[in-house]
Amino acid sequence: MVAFNKFNAFVEDVTEKVHNLQADAVKVMLTNTAPVATNAVKADITELGAGNGYTTGGAAATLISSSQSGGVYTLKLNNVSWTASGGSFGPFRYAVLYNSTPAAGNLIGWYDYGSNLTVTSGNAFQVVFNAAGVFTLT
Repeated sequence: MVAFNKFNAFVEDVTEKVHNLQADAVKVMLTNTAPVATNAVKADITELGAGNGYTTGGAAATLISSSQSGGVYTLKLNNVSWTASGGSFGPFRYAVLYNSTPAAGNLIGWYDYGSNLTVTSGNAFQVVFNAAGVFTLT
């Protein structure tokens, strides 16, 4: 399982009502440039170019549930996938989760797959979220 890394700005954005993760549109985009914790908005990330099955802006990560129990908030999202068609897309190493509802595309977190990946025509890549939750806030 690939570990979730949060962007520092996400913490402030939560306290300043930038995110409503139960209602906002959350997306995943791919990049081959290492994100850093101090990135804050989508423009801070060099996204993979569109083509061959990958669309600029990434893909929607639809909500399964957003809940709080005993002071612990958990976000659960459906997995996101892309299928290469007409050629390959990549390379990429990072999947970045962001909120596309605010115009700036405020960043939430990212996953590092450890090495460059390229999806060849006819094959798929899937971001598999932890079934227990993408992340928890305590």
